[in-house]
Amino acid sequence: MEDEREWLALMEVKVNQSPRLLSKLAGKKSCCIFRVPQSLVEINKKAYQPRIVSMGPYHHGREHLKMIQEHKWKYLGAMLNRTRNHGVEFKDLYAVIKSMEQQIRECYSETIQIKSCELIEMMVLDGCFVIELFSIVGKLVQGNLDDPIFTMSWVFPFFTRDFLRLENQIPYFVLETLFELTVLGSRRNNPPTLAKLALEFFNYMVQRDVEVLEQYYNLTAKHLLDLFRLSFINSSQETTREISPFLHLIPSAKKLHLAGIEFKPRKTSSFLDIDFRNGVLEIPPLTIDDFTSSVFLNCVAYEQCYRYCTKHITTYATLMGCLINTPGDAGFLSDQKIIENYFGTDEEVARFFNNVGKDVAFDIQRNYLSELFEGVNEHYRNNWYVRWASFKHTYFDTPWSFMSAVAALILLLLTMVQAFFAVYAYVLPAK
Repeated sequence: MEDEREWLALMEVKVNQSPRLLSKLAGKKSCCIFRVPQSLVEINKKAYQPRIVSMGPYHHGREHLKMIQEHKWKYLGAMLNRTRNHGVEFKDLYAVIKSMEQQIRECYSETIQIKSCELIEMMVLDGCFVIELFSIVGKLVQGNLDDPIFTMSWVFPFFTRDFLRLENQIPYFVLETLFELTVLGSRRNNPPTLAKLALEFFNYMVQRDVEVLEQYYNLTAKHLLDLFRLSFINSSQETTREISPFLHLIPSAKKLHLAGIEFKPRKTSSFLDIDFRNGVLEIPPLTIDDFTSSVFLNCVAYEQCYRYCTKHITTYATLMGCLINTPGDAGFLSDQKIIENYFGTDEEVARFFNNVGKDVAFDIQRNYLSELFEGVNEHYRNNWYVRWASFKHTYFDTPWSFMSAVAALILLLLTMVQAFFAVYAYVLPAK
């Protein structure tokens, strides 16, 4: 009887216990930093774990991240040495972030079981480290020429990737608040925005013209990953009309080529700006390397978890997964100057794009490329296009096949002429 009462009491505790690994706030618009679903982690195990620096609570304290953790205090000290000149001390940074504590906790899908003072310290330390690093790279402040973070060439690429991992984010409003106190408070003339510094920092890895970046300098985002993602999206990339309910995915690049569809690289400011018209599929060139592959995977994970954002990167990855079905497709798109491969072999590129769409929810009816999917499918189903493309591929694809076709045509014409004169001589014999 006593055991039964204890068991019932335990059940009562479990019923009233709030979930920790997926908090009750995880479905709110404010919740934007997630643990990557295990189904995605199993496919790409190393894509979501920080390799050199932790940001926020999910990977805080990991042994292999302690080297940079020590450097964060050094950067915070250098920043405070400047901000004291306009009356900003550590206690001021701590106080303003403490006032946001509940808002910060609501940004994470897991219940953050960290003491208040430790969480605020983490936000101030991580946020100031990012801002100081951005300021040094953006030449707002003078960095130490002997700083190992900059003298060791392998470090910087790891920073850029770690700052754009979904599990390794801190809220953007924390960064903006610290930025206003530490940077804007000390600058009087033409102060930059945080978005400007961030995008110019990442521009060392994905280079874009200043004119392109300028239109995103006033972006507001959920975190750095969201900011970088939004800088490739514009309002024109939206579905504008109703799409057929029977729409389906498109064949691979080589199959489309055999059906008469041409592939051309497109000059544009965003790799998302893909166009299809008059049998020509224009795709902006994409450099595929360790950085872009990591960003793709984390953007797709973010779009899968956060229902309040568009699914542009997921849509793009799905399209490329359709086009690159085999290593031959990857090689073909490389030959067409659409893929610039610094990732590995054609087989590795094909495997990456096949994996990026696995276990991913994708609505083909409602995405910014729905009309393109529809147009390509209509073209591919058109028998006239397919027959003409097959004829061209068979007889005009190489100089030798073209010469053979010409020779066969000449032989056919000579045979017809010979037959004509034979019939003519029979019907109208010479007198």
